[in-house]
Amino acid sequence: MAAHMAKSSGDTPYEQEAEPPPHKSSIAPRVFWPSAVIILVFVVYSTALSKSAQNLIGRVQESIVGDLGWFYTALVSLFVIFALWVGIGRYGDIKLGKNKDKPEFGLGSWLAMLFAAGMGIGLVFWGVAEPLNHLTAPRPGTGKGEAERSEFAMVQTFLHWGIHPWAIYIVVGLAVAYAVHRKGRPVSIRWALEPILGNRIKGYWGDAIDVIAVVGTVFGVATSLGFGVIQISSGLESQGWVTNPDKSLQVTLIIGITLLATVSVVTGVSKGIKWLSNINMTLAGALMLFVLIAGPTLFILNLFIQDIGAYLQNVLMLSFDTGAVHGGEGTAWVSSWTVFYWGWWISWAPFVGVFIARISRGRTVREFVCGVLLIPTLLTFFWFAVFGGSALHRETFGNGGLVGQDGTVGTDSALFQLLDTLPGGAFVAGATILLIVLFFVTSSDSGSFVVDMLASGGDPNPPVWSRVFWSFSEGALAIALLVASGTGTASLTTLQTAAIITALPFSLVMIGMCVATVKSFRQERQAYLARQQKKQEARLVDQAVTAIEEGLENGAPPNGNSPDRALPNGNLPNGSPPDGAEDSPVDTRTA
Repeated sequence: MAAHMAKSSGDTPYEQEAEPPPHKSSIAPRVFWPSAVIILVFVVYSTALSKSAQNLIGRVQESIVGDLGWFYTALVSLFVIFALWVGIGRYGDIKLGKNKDKPEFGLGSWLAMLFAAGMGIGLVFWGVAEPLNHLTAPRPGTGKGEAERSEFAMVQTFLHWGIHPWAIYIVVGLAVAYAVHRKGRPVSIRWALEPILGNRIKGYWGDAIDVIAVVGTVFGVATSLGFGVIQISSGLESQGWVTNPDKSLQVTLIIGITLLATVSVVTGVSKGIKWLSNINMTLAGALMLFVLIAGPTLFILNLFIQDIGAYLQNVLMLSFDTGAVHGGEGTAWVSSWTVFYWGWWISWAPFVGVFIARISRGRTVREFVCGVLLIPTLLTFFWFAVFGGSALHRETFGNGGLVGQDGTVGTDSALFQLLDTLPGGAFVAGATILLIVLFFVTSSDSGSFVVDMLASGGDPNPPVWSRVFWSFSEGALAIALLVASGTGTASLTTLQTAAIITALPFSLVMIGMCVATVKSFRQERQAYLARQQKKQEARLVDQAVTAIEEGLENGAPPNGNSPDRALPNGNLPNGSPPDGAEDSPVDTRTA
């Protein structure tokens, strides 16, 4: 480390010479083939023996979410503390790249890509549905009043979509970005653990880590793709454009989205993915502005400010709340919502973390943390205030109609039910469906790109054929499970649960990433301080040599028996200070 540090320019605090990555083949066989086989076996098992698969995975999921809820709760809260610490602390000036590197993408495109990949589609899906669900079935212990339940609904939604998921992404993204851009390692999860595993990361340990990341990412993207087309078909039905949408329509939608995602992922990050992300953000911003203006504008703005305050007031308590004081009912509610979300975000962390690491070259640690943690969180809060707030206003102060007679919420159709109460009709609904499609395309193409990088040995520009392979694999996986299910959702729910299960082993990997990141940052800072001390010593030596040379040029004998010899107080006999004393860093009055 010190040897590398000595070669740096020293212009900014931290720089390490990047080692060129070794030549890689088109795929990494020990990651590519095991991942493909695991996915294939799971598809065959969950389709051929769907009941057995659902029962088995359900029992495992119940044990993980139910019995380990305390672990997920504590771990995700610690991830938030870790993200804030590295962003605010003394390591914030470390650049994710060489010191002279400039950001590869502009701020707007960078934020658009990480936001769209991180949770863009989730916001469209849950923007109306989640606050309504919390309003009708709140956490045990919430007040009985309608106002209390409304405020709780927004605060709880903010908790699930705020700084916690983005802190999870930061843990992975920062560790990978440092290894890739600072140390010149391949784009892969395994290299983030090199500081603690050493050369063992090149063997089976590293292969197992990357396989877990690939499988979890494919499961997560395929599940979102499947549920997304269900929401799209629900929107088409709500506008009367289709009647009783069936599986054939949903399969057609999956094929169309997969083809668009394939075209995007083939063109790469700087073209297709970047352009689609910018289009997504433009459409999402336009839709949000429309609902803000056409809806209860003043109520939304007031709600946004009030709920931020309520969130800040309660976030610490809610972050560590396991529901234990309310008995089995409380822990069951927390497990079904909060713990489930933490597991879901962790299962997406390899995909989102690697992707935002890939697009973050040239950013400092502080820029990375602030950009990933704060800006998307504020945008997310405002999105929920606009859509969720409009829905809550209609239910509490308006004509209602968004909650069924039995007190249930139509999660798939809630967004379109809200839009039906606003002006715009078919045009707004059509634009919303287009937005959902593009968000799914962005999630699919960026997910395929990340999986391909991992399965190609960390190549930042993996071959085209394997990009197409993984893009088609995600679509085929969603189709297979959708067709195999009797209702169209049961097998997808099984896959979603399986993705949560993959979060448990990867959560241990993330703990290792935190340790490895701190170790790397500490070593780099120590090397930087040592280099600065050497520079200071060299500067003092240069000043001393210069002073001696000047003295000899002025005729001062080496033994100091000069008629102008300085007195003990540092002045010459005539009372004037010695030459250069006013520029000396040393206080001569105490010499």
